Amino acid sequence: MDPRAIVVACLLGLASLSAQPEQTQQFPLSPREDAIEQLLSERESYEALLKAIATARALKISEQAILEARFLFHVDRAEDKEIAALLPEFIAFKDRFKLADSEFFASADDWLAVTEYVKALAALEKGDNDGFKRHITEAFWLSPAQSAAFAPHIDRIRLKDAMKAVRIDFTNEYSDILGGEPVTLGAMLAERKALLFHFWSPWSSECKDTLTDFFITANHLALKNVAVTSVLPETSTKVIADAKAMLQATGDKIPGAWVVDKAKDSLSEKLKVQSVPVVVVISPEGAVLFNGHPTDEEFWRVLGKINPEIMRPDILENN
Repeated sequence: MDPRAIVVACLLGLASLSAQPEQTQQFPLSPREDAIEQLLSERESYEALLKAIATARALKISEQAILEARFLFHVDRAEDKEIAALLPEFIAFKDRFKLADSEFFASADDWLAVTEYVKALAALEKGDNDGFKRHITEAFWLSPAQSAAFAPHIDRIRLKDAMKAVRIDFTNEYSDILGGEPVTLGAMLAERKALLFHFWSPWSSECKDTLTDFFITANHLALKNVAVTSVLPETSTKVIADAKAMLQATGDKIPGAWVVDKAKDSLSEKLKVQSVPVVVVISPEGAVLFNGHPTDEEFWRVLGKINPEIMRPDILENN
């Protein structure tokens, strides 16, 4: 398979360039090759990307390749608004796309498919759901091989749209995993700026592996005026016992509240939690501000808007 076809899948979120098998370098990269590699792999910050772009332009790397890199940067960071803003530039290249200048695409149809994807996001930004469906359908038609790559973004967008109608009832009461008194969501929130739900399970290897990091995050958020409530979606006696044992085995002071979801009218059903871990940020008015994976950049941007002093765990560890 043409390696560029593989990268198209990476473009749309199936993987990142850094996840591809490492190739043996027999010869040092030329300045141009090194600039292209930096351009394609930069994820640190938008400022760092601009620096890589400046280097690429100095070496006369094509504007088409630079546009492709900018698109990939925003896709990896799930920045739909920024992707939509690239639409005029994609349209400008419609009739002058050169496969020879591309660092990603295996065919012109792949380029057109991504252009339709950008059009779909631009339509969504305007609240044009019919336009979104029309353009995303055209994207599938132009490049059906990329259907699995488009799907996660569509799922994320549909979830975000569904959450607009959700309101959390703070009078609902939940049982404490560790045997404490039942507590309402309103009592958990109190006077804080937001309530974070952390959906987890002792039977999830990812939840077990990241529990220490979550404790760091929960303690940090508590200091920054955000309440944290970990919710166990399963309600069986066995999973509750395993959850309790797992928490007690840490030997640490357990941060935040740890509760069991309701069997009926559950939070996990209301918030469409399909797997764990998932984090959901709730405003004091009960609106959903974020729903997704803890590593999603958008999660940390939302928390940063609530309190600019909030930092990611990896940043905390380095300070």
